[in-house]
Amino acid sequence: MTDNTTKTNLLGMSPEQLDAFFAEQGEKRFRATQVLKWMHQHGADSFDEMTNISKVLRDKLSKVAEVREPEVVTQDISKDGTRKWVIRIDGGSCVETVLIPEGDRATLCISSQAGCSLDCSFCSTGKQGFNRNLSAAEIIGQLRIAIKSFGPMDPAGPRRVTNVVLMGMGEPLMNFDNVVKAIILMMEDNAYGLSTRRVTLSTAGVVPAIDKLREVTDVSLAISLHAPNDELRDVLVPINKRYPIKELFAACHRYLEDLNDRRVITIEYTLMSGINDQVVHAKELGKLLKTLPCKLNLIPFNPFPNSGYERPSEAAIKAFKDIMLKAGVLTTVRRTRGDEIDAACGQLVGQVEDKTRRSQKYIPVVQESTAEVVKSL
Repeated sequence: MTDNTTKTNLLGMSPEQLDAFFAEQGEKRFRATQVLKWMHQHGADSFDEMTNISKVLRDKLSKVAEVREPEVVTQDISKDGTRKWVIRIDGGSCVETVLIPEGDRATLCISSQAGCSLDCSFCSTGKQGFNRNLSAAEIIGQLRIAIKSFGPMDPAGPRRVTNVVLMGMGEPLMNFDNVVKAIILMMEDNAYGLSTRRVTLSTAGVVPAIDKLREVTDVSLAISLHAPNDELRDVLVPINKRYPIKELFAACHRYLEDLNDRRVITIEYTLMSGINDQVVHAKELGKLLKTLPCKLNLIPFNPFPNSGYERPSEAAIKAFKDIMLKAGVLTTVRRTRGDEIDAACGQLVGQVEDKTRRSQKYIPVVQESTAEVVKSL
């Protein structure tokens, strides 16, 4: 019997890669489609479950291939129905995945990296440093795990996950190839069949990768902005020093040029008390967003230990929203979900080892930097 470590994991393969794999095995192309459906529509974990494939072929596949999703370490369910999984990936690191139900919708927040190299000052994941990129199988496996948590997968049954957002741990565009493979599977009719409007990739602003993305997919795009000017954003989102707002917005315009369905960019803006939630920030943001077809998602900061930031008052949140609406910007406030299981936006940290010791040296630096920036405004 071939050792598992030498077997090819088919779970993260695109339809084209599966076609090539079966061609190498001397099999017809339709076998790839059959296996694709079994993996992603029926949730099959072994070839023995694939009953419309001959036993000879099933035995052959079992010797050279496998269907393996990452290991679930824990699953927590919040009082509001939010579900969070801690998932162990190859090598022993863990990432987190969150499902947020709301009416007839269920949005899954998927991780793309173990840790993150961008070190955005208000995000707990960034304080852990970067471990590694997730494979396509580990990314799409999170979607399978979420769907299967409700029971056996059934392509004729109700859709358990209606929307997917790549907003979990990591910067998706820093793991470009594997993320794109997973997105293709999410939108593939013979897999999960999600529309481009129901799959959203969130980026802190990796401009060259945004331009590259538009060449391979029309997935919906979200920008983690969090500041109305470069001076403040340089502190909150350090990648802004390389790709400032003007360059980022130009890339967003180029991305929208290729879309013919009147879509807009989603702007994510985490409100932090005394940092970026003042009237002056709202007015400046209103002027900035008039230059881009977009909608604004305000995210009240979700505290985590030693963050150095605080959540704004409800009055401050409402005042900021009112100013944005008056400026003509479509604005919603993302309410905290799953807070008691640390599943809220910005709280995902998993069990990734902090090899950089960022969390120990971070607080005095960010407090000094943000104080200087705010004082100058």
